[in-house]
Amino acid sequence: MEGGATVRRVMVVADPTRESASALQYALSHAIIENDTLILFHVQNPSAWKNPFVAMFRKQANNHINNNNNNTNISNNNNSTMSSGGASTSLSMMIAAESGGGGRDVDFLETMKQICVKAQPRLKVVVEKVEMSEGDDKASFILAHTHNLKVDVLIVGQRRSLSNAILGTKRGISIRGLDTADYLIMHSKCTCVAVQKKGQNAGYLLSSKTYKNFWLLA
Repeated sequence: MEGGATVRRVMVVADPTRESASALQYALSHAIIENDTLILFHVQNPSAWKNPFVAMFRKQANNHINNNNNNTNISNNNNSTMSSGGASTSLSMMIAAESGGGGRDVDFLETMKQICVKAQPRLKVVVEKVEMSEGDDKASFILAHTHNLKVDVLIVGQRRSLSNAILGTKRGISIRGLDTADYLIMHSKCTCVAVQKKGQNAGYLLSSKTYKNFWLLA
């Protein structure tokens, strides 16, 4: 590479959720540097969309889009979208709405990719999708592919609840959902950062092998 610049491969775990949107927002604003390759990695779970809470989130997302048609054109407010405190929520709404229409289960990945390109036009963005079978473990799939794709930095959104803080930490294993980020941090051979968005303007809580709940102001 010219000038001896290091080329890193940064993977963001991509799902149609607020947590994933926050992880992407953090990656674009704080983690990605020039010459990096950004990988949007999505694990398709055949039973995921049967969850009634996901269906409710889709409905809310579609209502949000319909009621705010004048504010959803990303190209008109590119810089403010990625820097505003409510960006991750708005972004997740758009992504969820995309994924909920007409059976297009992974259209939100194209939406994410477009957001990345508009935020950083010179950034190389790669979309990777892998389908797991019923009963398989999501975190194991992610770890295997970080190795196969030679990933240098793994970024995953995290939702923290009281039950997860108690049970997830004790178990130290990935069963489903909320324990995935902690498992990835513990077992990833590359740098892994779990991201939690704290309010509209309160920045992020970041966790890795070397620090826990580090507060990064937006």
